[in-house]
Amino acid sequence: MRVSFGFFFLCFAGFWPGLLPVATAQLQCAERLSFTPVTQPNQIEWSKFPDFSLPFPIIYGGPRFSDTQASPLRHGFSHLVDIKDNEFGSLVKPSQRAVVYYGVATGLGQPWETIESPWANDLNGYRANWDSFLSGLAGGQKNSAGLYVLPISRLALDIERILETDTRILRIKTDTRVPALYRNLSDADFVAAYKRDMRNLYAEAARYVRQHADMTNISLTSYADSPVLNTYMNVTTFSWADWTTNLARTNYLVQDSTGRGIGGPYYEQLNALSPSAYYFYDYPNPFAKQYLAYLLFQVEVNRAWSTKPVVPWVWLRYHDSSSSYPNFIQRFMAEATAIFPFFSGAAGLWLWENPTLTPTRTDTYAAYEHFTHGLYRLSRFADMFQGAYELVIETPARDLMDKELPVWRGVAKGNKILIAAQNPYADEGARTTLTVRYKTWQQTIELTGREVYLCQFDMGVVTANEPVLAAVSIFPNPAQTVLTVSFGQLPAAPASLTLLNTSGQPVVRREVRTVTERVNIADLPAGIYFLRIQSGDQILSKKIVIQGF
Repeated sequence: MRVSFGFFFLCFAGFWPGLLPVATAQLQCAERLSFTPVTQPNQIEWSKFPDFSLPFPIIYGGPRFSDTQASPLRHGFSHLVDIKDNEFGSLVKPSQRAVVYYGVATGLGQPWETIESPWANDLNGYRANWDSFLSGLAGGQKNSAGLYVLPISRLALDIERILETDTRILRIKTDTRVPALYRNLSDADFVAAYKRDMRNLYAEAARYVRQHADMTNISLTSYADSPVLNTYMNVTTFSWADWTTNLARTNYLVQDSTGRGIGGPYYEQLNALSPSAYYFYDYPNPFAKQYLAYLLFQVEVNRAWSTKPVVPWVWLRYHDSSSSYPNFIQRFMAEATAIFPFFSGAAGLWLWENPTLTPTRTDTYAAYEHFTHGLYRLSRFADMFQGAYELVIETPARDLMDKELPVWRGVAKGNKILIAAQNPYADEGARTTLTVRYKTWQQTIELTGREVYLCQFDMGVVTANEPVLAAVSIFPNPAQTVLTVSFGQLPAAPASLTLLNTSGQPVVRREVRTVTERVNIADLPAGIYFLRIQSGDQILSKKIVIQGF
């Protein structure tokens, strides 16, 4: 797969007095592609993005529309859920295919489906259904051991047939569809029996898959059946320490039989965990501003409980219980959703779309393009997530949510650190100053509105022995109309001036022809810029403040 790396901007983001650069960090920011989001309904214009890849499993479960060339696989995604007839084999290998099994507990009208009870179910009927699913997926093909050969590499069980709380469990205690043996138990024993038997019933489904299909190279996951799964409302109710140590905060479905930790017959059969991170609130609702911390909380809290890879499911529409359903999320939310989970330790992403919804609607899918743009920007630094690297998480996402703080995360590798930051609470165009840190290194960065900041720093120290340009003075700073750059003498090698905005985009570029260059900045918006001066292999830069009238 071809990778197109595009352009970055490089600068020394500190100030130098006269000739000498100070100890500072080299800055390298991922470019933003200039693209016009799709405006025609039921289209996704993949061709507007270069080919690129990422070192994570990123599953595309969205609509395909007219695409028959497996285009998502060339644009950041590793797996497809919906495969066109002409694609499989030639364009899509089994290792690039993912499947969701929605019918694990449905279709027979049994108590598991109707009242979410683990008792009095026709297990032989369910086993026949499971076998039919596996046979259909395998095309009836079995290996020499009699196991179905599934042409996929990821299988997700979407079951969602449990009563989550003790209160809900006790509501069925008087239901005559529950055998009298259990209805006659005390409330405490009834709840305990329900949880035990529901764990075993879920495990029976996963066990059947593993016993009847060759799962050697297939990752088995279960949608939303992770140690912690919750909505916005109670995240800040409990402390981070409580969330990560109190077993009462976890899903009983993946607790062990001793009640002392995560484990049990169902959990042990899962290769990865798949918490749901769907959003419930749209701007300007105050709760909408917590979306990013909420997403990262789902990753971080589940990683605290388990060493299994965490691959959250994300949806580019609001949750179907939201008043904003089925609208798409905001563009900056889509881009951030593609980038930030990996900074909290996500091992991949599963981008989902309701397969029963899309055939009935006519929508504009610009959110998909903004999500893909986020993947593209992240791919510029794919090497930072390979080999040995360290996540930099100064404040748990739960605490960011509680204090309504801007979100930043880092990935450190060698002497480099990649910083992702966003202020979901900011107004459009507002400036946020933020200090990011790692060990003894720190840097102040500036965020614009709710845009996603994604830049890499070299934490090595610049020494006075490195080659420098001749003495340069830059004034006034702050400036309003004209910026003057004065050289002690013309540089020996051809030199250029480039003024860049905080996204790394050049807004002024010119060659140095005299010892005094005057740069017209009267038409530029007020804000922070970087003036880069380059002569041969020497680069110096200074932060410039442009003030409006």
